Amino acid sequence: MAMPNPIISIITPTFNRSIELDFLIQSINKQTLDNKYFEMIICDDGSTDDTYDRIKKWTNEVQFSLKYFKQNNLGPGAARNYGVKNSNGELIVFIDSDCEADKDWLKIIYDCYRENMFDAFGGPDDSKDDFSLIQKAINFSMTSFFTTGGIRGHKKNMVTKFYPRSHNMGVKKVLFNEVGGFGSLRHGQDIELSNKIYNSGAKVELLIDAVVYHRRRTTLKKFFRQVYNWGAARINLGKIDKKMLKIIHFIPSIFLILSLSLLLGTFIIPKLFIPIILFGLLSLSSICVIGGYKNKSILISLLLFLVIPLQLFGYGLGFLIAFVQRYILKKSEYIGFEKKYY
Repeated sequence: MAMPNPIISIITPTFNRSIELDFLIQSINKQTLDNKYFEMIICDDGSTDDTYDRIKKWTNEVQFSLKYFKQNNLGPGAARNYGVKNSNGELIVFIDSDCEADKDWLKIIYDCYRENMFDAFGGPDDSKDDFSLIQKAINFSMTSFFTTGGIRGHKKNMVTKFYPRSHNMGVKKVLFNEVGGFGSLRHGQDIELSNKIYNSGAKVELLIDAVVYHRRRTTLKKFFRQVYNWGAARINLGKIDKKMLKIIHFIPSIFLILSLSLLLGTFIIPKLFIPIILFGLLSLSSICVIGGYKNKSILISLLLFLVIPLQLFGYGLGFLIAFVQRYILKKSEYIGFEKKYY
């Protein structure tokens, strides 16, 4: 008897991330949702590592339908579109190659979908106990309300509109096709898609319990390049639709300018500016202590002294340079660091 088409198609683009795919596929294989309700599609965006061999091995070991497709390197948005084109499910769910899914991830998504709770959804990302210290520190810096968590969205107490992001989001396939799928932006194409979904009038929900664990970058250099590109992407998004560029997105750039001004001010009027800098360091210290306490690690507190400023400076610098390029010099899309990573 032929199996019915799955309800959910999981789409993951990848580029030279074969080792991390092991963690992701293993987590999908442990899902509490019956495997007849979902399939997984890995869309290889031109990898030169052993991605194909790993997927071939897993295909014979997993309990669900695992498919592999490969294309020339065209970027993650194009890879996701290609995966959707080859999918059978009526609900498309995206998860990135550097993530792992909580065991109940698909069950929560499936139940909410069957209850007609959404046309599209997004979910939070978090860290796991076996992640490295730098990954845990980056996770706190990315998700804490004290840093950018309130801007990124993924919490109930958000200070801006929630835009589902590609590491944990889903959309009805018919709606995905209606809005045209992912655009051509090298970075920020998931926010652009979410904006198109909102513009269509669709119902978008935050599924707060549908959690994925995000491994993120493994070095400070890679993290800086990533957040720099995100800052630049925000300007490109604003050029597409001004609703995607808010005053709150200027905060990291303002923070960067003020920090540099304060440092310069210490050489001019030290009695005035040094106390302000000390107050800023005290505030940063408090956030770092909270992050260390949450992760039960003094080392993470120390790492956050580097990670938090690096995130704000990197994003702010990318934002500022892209702003000058696009709004003052009137140039086309500013990409930033062009190294092909996912």
